[in-house]
Amino acid sequence: MKADNLTLKTLEPKNTSVSFKKTKTWAILAIALFFIILPRLGSQYVSYLILTFFGYAVALLGFNLLFGYTGLLSFGHALFLAMGAYTVAFFTSKFSIFPMEIILLVAIVVSAILAALIGAVCVQYIKIYFAMLTLAFGMLFYSFLIKFYYVTGGDEGMRVLRPYLLGYELSAIPKMQFLMGGYYYYALVVLTIATWVMWKIVSSPFGLCLMAIRDNPEKATYLGVDVKRYRWYAFIISGAYAAVGGVLLAPVIGQVDPTLTYWTHSGTLVFMTLLGGFTNFLGPMLGGLIYIFLQDKVMSLTTYWRFIFGAILAFLVIVAPGGVAGVISSLVKKGRRGI
Repeated sequence: MKADNLTLKTLEPKNTSVSFKKTKTWAILAIALFFIILPRLGSQYVSYLILTFFGYAVALLGFNLLFGYTGLLSFGHALFLAMGAYTVAFFTSKFSIFPMEIILLVAIVVSAILAALIGAVCVQYIKIYFAMLTLAFGMLFYSFLIKFYYVTGGDEGMRVLRPYLLGYELSAIPKMQFLMGGYYYYALVVLTIATWVMWKIVSSPFGLCLMAIRDNPEKATYLGVDVKRYRWYAFIISGAYAAVGGVLLAPVIGQVDPTLTYWTHSGTLVFMTLLGGFTNFLGPMLGGLIYIFLQDKVMSLTTYWRFIFGAILAFLVIVAPGGVAGVISSLVKKGRRGI
């Protein structure tokens, strides 16, 4: 009898773990289903905000690879997001090249090359020096966009024309119908693929090396990990992801301008990541979603929305450094112990 009780007690944690995994899987499927049916059930405005979120979500996946998994904080990462957005503007407005797939490919290649050049310099330094270097490169790009107005349109920016999706021209469809129809699901598929690829990256030996570098670079070096090279790789991947996010965002906003690469926009990416929680894989994406809807609501109520967001950030850093995802994770763990 005692042996039977012991066996049951041994099996209980495993059953609970399996149950939790199933619950997690069902939760992810429910979220995916929600995004799929939202344009058919919700208001166009809510769907528009969600579509904006899709672009930022891809950029945040890349940003957190650098920050959360490698331990490098960039204050100039909006540079790559702006690079992706301007790629769409250049191709559609100046070169009359409209296929979205070509634009995505070019944006990834160009941003990866730029990230490789910038990263080769930045990864030589860590902590505040890395952050300031990325900030400096971001502001250099901002100055370029402002000064070379005959190429970039200056502070007025550039118009983004409607791209082709999978070879189909959809210019005859009204803008909101285009955004809430084919483009919405196109962006959702790109986000899904990007999320899956990033999960594979962080779950691979490469991702484990990045976390080892984050936690103890000296020990990682002793174990044979080329710390600077791995940081450089993470910087390149992160820049490419941010560019894809910029590509997805450009048709939604319809006009790109230098403010996309200004340091405050990079700060927005940092804020979203901290809000959601950089210690959780999906945390930054959750933070981006909350930020977009919270900003929309607060801006409609007061012009002092930046003060409110500053207070929220201070509160998070002091009370909940793990962000919203960290709080949810803690509550789930307490609930599982209660079971």
